[in-house]
Amino acid sequence: MSSKTANERIIFGLKVRQRRQQMGLSFSDLSEASGLSVSYLNEIEKGKKFPKLEKIGALAEALRVPVQELMSTELADGLAPVGDLLQSNFLRELPLDLFGIELSKVVEIIATAPKRVGAFISTLVELSRNYALQEENFYFGALRSYLEMHHNYFEEIEEDVVRFTDQHPLRATEGPPADQLARLLREEYRYEIVENGLDAYPELQDLRSVFLPQGRRLLLNSRLTGMQKAFQFGKELGFQFLRLEQRANTSSLLKVQSFEEALNHFKAGYFSAALLLPAEAFRADLQRFLQQSHWNERLLLDWLERYQASPEMLFQRMTNLLPHYFGLKQLFFLRFLHEPQRDSFRVDKELHLSRRHHPHSNGLYEHYCRRWSSLSLLHELDRRQRLGEEVGALVACQRAAYYGTHDEYLLFTLARPAYPDPTHNVSVTLGLLIDDDLRKQLRFLSDPAIPRLEVNVTCERCPIEHCTVRAAEPVVVRAKEKRREVQRTLEGLGA
Repeated sequence: MSSKTANERIIFGLKVRQRRQQMGLSFSDLSEASGLSVSYLNEIEKGKKFPKLEKIGALAEALRVPVQELMSTELADGLAPVGDLLQSNFLRELPLDLFGIELSKVVEIIATAPKRVGAFISTLVELSRNYALQEENFYFGALRSYLEMHHNYFEEIEEDVVRFTDQHPLRATEGPPADQLARLLREEYRYEIVENGLDAYPELQDLRSVFLPQGRRLLLNSRLTGMQKAFQFGKELGFQFLRLEQRANTSSLLKVQSFEEALNHFKAGYFSAALLLPAEAFRADLQRFLQQSHWNERLLLDWLERYQASPEMLFQRMTNLLPHYFGLKQLFFLRFLHEPQRDSFRVDKELHLSRRHHPHSNGLYEHYCRRWSSLSLLHELDRRQRLGEEVGALVACQRAAYYGTHDEYLLFTLARPAYPDPTHNVSVTLGLLIDDDLRKQLRFLSDPAIPRLEVNVTCERCPIEHCTVRAAEPVVVRAKEKRREVQRTLEGLGA
């Protein structure tokens, strides 16, 4: 019986506990009736032990239930939702160990109030159905929490990158990084790189690359820029050098099979960004940036050129190094996709360090505040494109004061056309909470050239009057006010 799975041990323990409590027995009572020690019974109920058949017989007799019923994996009487969760792939993939949580501790919580936990789980399941949440939403949520817990800095990957570059230094005299990384893939890991490999597949044109393990073929989208190729090659080197076997074979995660797959995808991307923006050199650049006496957008654009990096790589690398080296831990990162034809905006990447900051994604199909530089810069990019201008990256800096709070953020935003998808534009925003730590580190914080605007999360929830860029009426605000009026009237009537 020792070969039982964790789920089987947990279910067995829950059934023993449920039956014992139904009979009003203490551990001592059940111990005396079954001949099993109190400590052993405790281990059983916590899901740590699964008794041998003869002991199960003694337990069943003491609990006055058939052995078959006790050994069944079916749960009833309010425990059914808990059983569904235990049997689900989601719980098996939940990365409890990354958060320092033992499964037995989770079981203790479940066993303490199984009906309440069951009701809570049923509520979560119902919410996930109503908002079309899938398993990968939970994986990505767990991954974001893991990154936030570590302030998005991973010493072991940084050390692996240093070890890799010691063995394979990227040299400025040997051409663009993409060419050097492609050569390493071919020579070190026997990759076949097919430059126009996705051209024959119209349905795959939104992907940057596809890796075919059979023959180690890497099919590239022909519309990739040099920096995008470099990042994809860096990721492939990360998968190989870090020996990350469980992986998706597409450049972006389309269907997540497990949490480990999502985690490995992140690790390979982190490796690539750290390879292309080395910590030592970029840390020195950040130091000079923070010590500027005035805001200078040209510096960010120069970094894109010098490091051959995308705006997303640049800002994500800043989220790695600013908390670790400069103590700026109160920050967030958002990536917006803009479809100009419909003027719709969607957040497809998000990170919050040290707390949940006010700017965040909204899954309720509401309209994000158009006062954010994240959106206003995308509108400016679209305007220039409609005029026929060739636009690379646009930069903005803004102080955003959140309505009804004391919180204010310094926002840096970069917007660019979305490659390889020509129908969208993308913006990335790094936001730093304006607090004493930022005031000490950032010299140009009070530069009068940086505009300051009062902002909110969505138009539907925003009571700011006379907003010239409002995209929707404040329906949520009005509904709340109507409820308050009803309550005031009822109180006046003494109801």
